Amino acid sequence: MFLAYDAHKNFTVYQMDVKSAFLNGLLEEEVYVEQPPGFEQKTIGDKMYKLKKALYGLKQAPRAWYDTLSQFLTDNEFTKGKVDRTLFRIQDGESILLVQIYKDDIIFGSTNKELCDKLSNLMEGKFEMSMMGELPFFLGLQVKQLKDGIFISQTKYTRDLMKKFGMEEKSSVKIPMNTTVNMDMDADGKPVDQTRYRALIGSLLYLTANRPDITFVVGVCARFQSAPKESHMTAAKRILRYLKGCQEVGLWYQKEGGFKKNSLKGYSDSDYAGNIDDHKSTSESCQFLGDCLVSWFSKKQNCVSLSTTKAEYNSTAFCCTQLLWMKQTLAGYKCSFENVPIFCDNTSAINIAQNPIHHNRTKHIEVRHYFLRDCVSKRKIEMCFVPSQDQLADIFTKPLAAESFTSVQALLGIMHIE
Repeated sequence: MFLAYDAHKNFTVYQMDVKSAFLNGLLEEEVYVEQPPGFEQKTIGDKMYKLKKALYGLKQAPRAWYDTLSQFLTDNEFTKGKVDRTLFRIQDGESILLVQIYKDDIIFGSTNKELCDKLSNLMEGKFEMSMMGELPFFLGLQVKQLKDGIFISQTKYTRDLMKKFGMEEKSSVKIPMNTTVNMDMDADGKPVDQTRYRALIGSLLYLTANRPDITFVVGVCARFQSAPKESHMTAAKRILRYLKGCQEVGLWYQKEGGFKKNSLKGYSDSDYAGNIDDHKSTSESCQFLGDCLVSWFSKKQNCVSLSTTKAEYNSTAFCCTQLLWMKQTLAGYKCSFENVPIFCDNTSAINIAQNPIHHNRTKHIEVRHYFLRDCVSKRKIEMCFVPSQDQLADIFTKPLAAESFTSVQALLGIMHIE
């Protein structure tokens, strides 16, 4: 979300490295250490040492570093995010400086270069650090900042994945899962190496951080990690064959002049009773900030839905919770949104959300999902109908034919940038 917002606001995003960051954290608890084996000073004896600051390896170290940095920034007039406590903001007239912290990694951006220089000088005066320049790489993601937008990919990681699992010489395919495949436990199938299968699924799950086009199929394959069979391994390797043909694909966040009405929106869909083994439905949704895809998920529901309407309604409730969280988070960026639209292709689910009258269809829906109706009545969100052919969440619901798959990919901003 940080990078999507920066793309819209024409920010340049920078990265800084605080040397031995965790060693700057002041400890609140009393922590004592002894001399490490092999490095004892005999003249000191068996004395214990009380730590004033954290050491790497202490479970308190990350928290102590965050508390120290947080206090330093707030003392220098930065405002801490009310929802995202790792986001810090400072306003200077029309300009805004945003600082995002993840453990000992710090990225920041502003429309005003002077504010970035001010932060750099401020940090150098307190900590031993170095400026890394424009952000090229963050948490395994390759970030390319161009004149027209920001491109995020995992090209290097994908290439390493091909080598690791011996897929360099294999042919590529156009879609990650065949539309005729219905995966189940395959009780009579031949077992495969569980460790290798889990390693493959774990690697693919990390790749879904910026490849929403494989989120659904990776989630399906992940269900069989306890007893993987040859059919499951074949399906997982097909994902690698698909990735082989589009290793340089990533998410494109195009720069625009600002946020318009309905810039924040969500798409919700459900695959009713899609799981062959337990007949549970799968909830899927994706959320956009402007035309930028910033959040998505595909998750099997906890209980069996008795109708398509219930499955769709529960999925929409999940989408609503994510949008409400995003609304609160974006308030830290000085952005406010009302009546956020959720696009759903099930008219019955829309009617239930808008109709306060309980009837037979609603008695099987859990009470925890009724907050969706409450959000609609308070105009926090708005339920909107979208034709099935325009439902962008379809890619998280089921395998799509090549033409439909490519079309939804483009609408989600999944593309290759030279």
